[in-house]
Amino acid sequence: MEKSYVSMFLLLIAISGALAKDAGKKETKETTAKPKLPQTLSRGWGDQLIWTQTYEEALFRAKHGNKPLMIIHHLDDCPHSQALKKVFAEHKDIQKLAEKFILLNLVYETTDKNLSPDGQYVPRILFIDPSLTVRADITGRYSNRLYAYEPSDISLLYSNMQKALKLLKTEL
Repeated sequence: MEKSYVSMFLLLIAISGALAKDAGKKETKETTAKPKLPQTLSRGWGDQLIWTQTYEEALFRAKHGNKPLMIIHHLDDCPHSQALKKVFAEHKDIQKLAEKFILLNLVYETTDKNLSPDGQYVPRILFIDPSLTVRADITGRYSNRLYAYEPSDISLLYSNMQKALKLLKTEL
């Protein structure tokens, strides 16, 4: 009889240990937050578009691919950048037209002073042709921040993208 009590006791310990192990697994599965996906080069500006990683790579691809380069300077914690990003990413025509560009978005300043011809503000968007010339003639609507765009300027940005492509065909 004593052997049966010992056997029963050991069986209960084994079962409770297994149940505790399973309960612990379920608890961690339920309470563990979903893993954060790695940020893509698009940084939310258009995940289906092909983005370059560095300024140097973008210049190389623009020159050798004979495509205009569009550089978007922005900051993750800037409300103006975030608002423009949202409108840019949701605008189907801009997303389609952007496929014809070499694309780069920067959350840091480069050492190339050509990329901040009128100051280092965000958001700002510059167009560079394959000859590696910043297109000073393709600007936004603000005289004090020539390359700035706001969400309400999305149609102007679209028009400027078309202009960059048209000038590419007529000038080069």
